[in-house]
Order: sequence, then C-alpha cells, then structure tokens
Amino acid sequence: MRLVGDLHIHSVGSGHAYSTVAEIIEAARAKQLQLIAITDHGPAMPGGPHPYHFGNLCVLPEEVKGVRLLKGVEANIMDRQGNLDLGQNYLEKLDVVLAGFHPDCFPAASKEAYTEALINTIRNPLVDIIVHPGNPQFTVVYEKIVKEAARAGVALEINNSSLCGSRQGSAPNCSYIAELLASSGGPVFVGSDAHWAADVGRFDRAVELLLKAGIKEEQVINTSVDKITQYLAGRRRARKQVKERGGISYGR
Repeated sequence: MRLVGDLHIHSVGSGHAYSTVAEIIEAARAKQLQLIAITDHGPAMPGGPHPYHFGNLCVLPEEVKGVRLLKGVEANIMDRQGNLDLGQNYLEKLDVVLAGFHPDCFPAASKEAYTEALINTIRNPLVDIIVHPGNPQFTVVYEKIVKEAARAGVALEINNSSLCGSRQGSAPNCSYIAELLASSGGPVFVGSDAHWAADVGRFDRAVELLLKAGIKEEQVINTSVDKITQYLAGRRRARKQVKERGGISYGR
C-alpha cells in the first residue's frame, strides 16, 4: 500500500516538535510525498501556539518544490460536548482539521465520558479526522466510535507514532479499531504524527496493521492526492452547512 500524503505533522510551532516547515518539506520530498499538512497542536496544549499562528498560516504557499502544502491544526478535545480549543472563525479557514484527546487538555474521566466526547467531536462538521483514537489513556467504546464515524463519513486515524511507543499500549486498541473499520467500510487515514522531520511520511507499522486487519486500499484516504482532495472537498461541503444553519457553538 503506497501512501502519497501525510496530513499529521508538527513543526516547531507546536512547542515540543523540532523541525521547521522548510525542513519538513525537504523531508517530504526525500520520501517522495506529493502532499503534506502542517497540523500543529491547538493553543490549549502547554507550549502550544497562539490562535494567531493558525490565522497566519495563509502566508504559506500552496506548493513548495513540487510538494502540495495544506494548512491545518491538531485541535484538542476539551470536554464531553466535543468543544475544541480553536474557534470556528479559525477552523473554517483551515484546509484540514484534526481533533483528538490529550492528557493536559481533557480531565480524567470515565469511558462513557470519553465516548460521548468523541461522538460529539465526530458530529462536528468542522472536524475532518479523528486522531489516535486507540490511545489507552482515553479508552472509548470502539464499536460506537467506528459506527458513528462511518455514518458521518469522518476518517479515523491509524497513528504510526502510537505503534512506535509514543502512546504505550495503543497497539491492541489500534488493531481492534482497524478490524472494526474493515467491517464498517468507513474512511481510514494513516498519519505519521511526526514531531521531527525524519519521521515525516513514516507509515510502516500502521500500514502493516491495516493489511493484517484486511482494510481495503480504497478505504484509505491518503493513497492518492485525488482521494485526499475529494475527501476534504466533501468535508468542506459539510462545513458550508454550518454557515447555512447560522453556525454551531464549537470551539472556544
């Protein structure tokens, strides 16, 4: 399975990542990636960027040295209602919005609370991808999450970094999620979650897990630029509905 785009990458803007955008682009070229996204952590993450960081991403070009460059965020889920740490006025202008749990942003709670929060986040039309849902620190009812994501057409991530020790204990959960995704047929995204340039486009363990679970290549959105573009265009149509309904109170 050949993946051509990496939409989960952190730059020095995240506060605990160690490569510049220019270094990330060079790494993407070396890996022969056709498309990447800069998705720094949201402002609630300790050391994270100010909201202006995301507002000013528009100054970055759309393509550099043959690599398409999308601007995004890995927003933090803040509560059971699925509120995020970046306001709608910023989110709706980004190319891609990732959302996930992080221990410094979501207080310790029950499986029921985590599940409710994640379902509400999936239902947020401003969210494009749910990241590292297999994190054992935030155990959810995976059957409910996969079912809701398939219904909403929201991709769930198989996070390569989670399989390399960054969130220890994730592998069994990720395997189970992958098996459920294979059955549901819902969209799947593979992300490197790179925090330094050498890890950009590193998908090896995630791809191995997908193949073992029987996930079909057509389910995986980052196997072609066209599929990424079409997927995000569909999410843009969902965003448009937010404006038509007069907005939704997501974000802070």
